[in-house]
Amino acid sequence: MAVPAYKRILLKLSGEALMGSDAYGINRDTLAGIVAEIKSVADLGVEIGVVIGGGNIFRGLAGSATGMDRATADYMGMLATVMNAMALSDALRQAGLNGRVQSALNIEQVVEPYIRGKAIRYLEEGKIVVFAAGTGNPFFTTDTAAALRGAEIGAEIVIKATKVDGVYTADPKKDPSASATTASASTRRSGRTCR
Repeated sequence: MAVPAYKRILLKLSGEALMGSDAYGINRDTLAGIVAEIKSVADLGVEIGVVIGGGNIFRGLAGSATGMDRATADYMGMLATVMNAMALSDALRQAGLNGRVQSALNIEQVVEPYIRGKAIRYLEEGKIVVFAAGTGNPFFTTDTAAALRGAEIGAEIVIKATKVDGVYTADPKKDPSASATTASASTRRSGRTCR
């Protein structure tokens, strides 16, 4: 059996990653493929935390959010991440893995609240912890939540599995003058990617 390079990791998944070739929502085959990859890493004994975005659900509603208060729209996006986390957790269960969802927003009838000590205990027990609702605060992205949760749980690496290959000064799809930050540029030069 291969010896893993890291004992504990934090995986950042974009909500869009769940869409596959669909225009929005969750593609079950794509989700199953993601879970198979997570399982192959978990089978090595790696402790895995996951932060998931909500773009596959909320970006589709963005037009209707035009003119909406930014904080309200951000909270709606957080709820989308909870739905994605629940779908991922269910797919993990179907693959024979034990996934636990912890949310930065209290929705205790549906998912557990985020409690750092409990999350670490779950990881030590071999459970996969899916962190939902970002940081629980408007104006912060789920990438920020990934960095925060990664630091809180003592992850040795944060792996960003999204459409963007690093951190940019602006959205490179919307702003052609966007440039990669120094850390992102050096990562690409070294042959490693943030995907």
